Amino acid sequence: MSNLMAGFGRVNVTPMLGIGIVGYFKPRFAEGILDDLEINALALACGQDKVVFLSFDNCYIDTKILREYKKHISDVTGLPMEAIYIHATHTHTGPFLNRESGGGIDFLDPNEENSKEEQYCQIVYHKMADAAQLALNDLKPAKMGWGIGHAPNVAFNRRFRMKDGTIMTNPGVNNPDIMEPAGEVDERVNVLRFDRENAESLVLVNFGNHPDTVGGSMISADWPGFLRKSVEQALDNTKCIFFNGIQGDVNHVNVHPTGGFLNDTFCDFDDVSRGYGHARYIGRVVAGAVLQVYDKVKYITVDSLRCSQRMIQVPSNKPRPEDMPEAYRIHAIHTAGRDEELPYTGMMLTTVVAEAARMIRLEHGPEFFEMELIGVAIGNVALIGIPGEPFTGVGLGLKEAKGWDLVLPTCLTNGSHGYFPMKEAYEEGGYEARSSSFRSGVAEQIIKEGKQLLSEL
Repeated sequence: MSNLMAGFGRVNVTPMLGIGIVGYFKPRFAEGILDDLEINALALACGQDKVVFLSFDNCYIDTKILREYKKHISDVTGLPMEAIYIHATHTHTGPFLNRESGGGIDFLDPNEENSKEEQYCQIVYHKMADAAQLALNDLKPAKMGWGIGHAPNVAFNRRFRMKDGTIMTNPGVNNPDIMEPAGEVDERVNVLRFDRENAESLVLVNFGNHPDTVGGSMISADWPGFLRKSVEQALDNTKCIFFNGIQGDVNHVNVHPTGGFLNDTFCDFDDVSRGYGHARYIGRVVAGAVLQVYDKVKYITVDSLRCSQRMIQVPSNKPRPEDMPEAYRIHAIHTAGRDEELPYTGMMLTTVVAEAARMIRLEHGPEFFEMELIGVAIGNVALIGIPGEPFTGVGLGLKEAKGWDLVLPTCLTNGSHGYFPMKEAYEEGGYEARSSSFRSGVAEQIIKEGKQLLSEL
């Protein structure tokens, strides 16, 4: 048995009805609850060193709010800020944590001082610290093993090369103009298993895919919720925590479905096939990947627990002055609810609306953004958190970092700054690059800085 200790905490953070739902460029308010939202926490200790990992069922956490959460957790638990690792699973059927959508649309009442969004923000403020403290209180001697499973045919690159030479994000199922995907998919499922003395086993799962499978106006944790439930139902006396991987250019849409792949799905407003049953399917497939390796993990000695943070500066994707009149026109039409006046439909409408919002947001700067990468080494296994949505190439690059048994990259960790596309995506176009707040080269910079952070752990 190594010097490692592990603990687990879980709290329910299902919101009130009527709260604004984040994730789309259109107003949605919670009409019901399909399943509960949770904050799950994994605490680890080795000697005097401790760290807590928190996974929250939400689309993202605004960086300013996240700093307040981290400070509160630090005050409650005594942990240093760099030992607090907060992740959002990225469900698109969870609530706002503040009044602003983050997409340039303010459909929530800015004059309502005690809005449901503000109330929920305060609830999570306290529940986040509760989950961390519960996990720390639960620390038991443990040993850790790791394995890599595979989840085939549930994650697909969502950017496609079209017959006219353009690149489209989510061009629609069975679109005859699709030529080929414009990127890779990583189907590996990283698994960490913690066997504890006289206590439940814990399993951490890391896999990259967009949890935008459910749609509509009902609260749901999407497929990560089904994953956790499926793992815990299959493995007696086990608790599961999930950290989404690299998913900025990946989602659940199979544009060339065969057999019964479209069972339990419908075509949504943006030409994306969605369905609650399909979320259940993805959760079960990823759970199956966990079961592939759970009994055969490679146990390793853990005699150290190390944390580090690295602040990086990234150039802003400021607009050209000549593009601003059209950006303001599109933004005005959209916010007035007159999308039918714009010559776009489906995902292309979302793309031009998001691009216009980005231009307006960055018209007067800043020239650079500062953002924080965080790394935690558990013996010779490392987690590295990125505060946004990187493309698959970022994850592939970080997993190649030398000297590690396993590297687990996680998106939307310790903040949210938007998309981090690869250089070629800026040349090709598509929703992610056109809406990104960052200039071309941001993904490659994250790989370089991330590898440096890993080398310093």
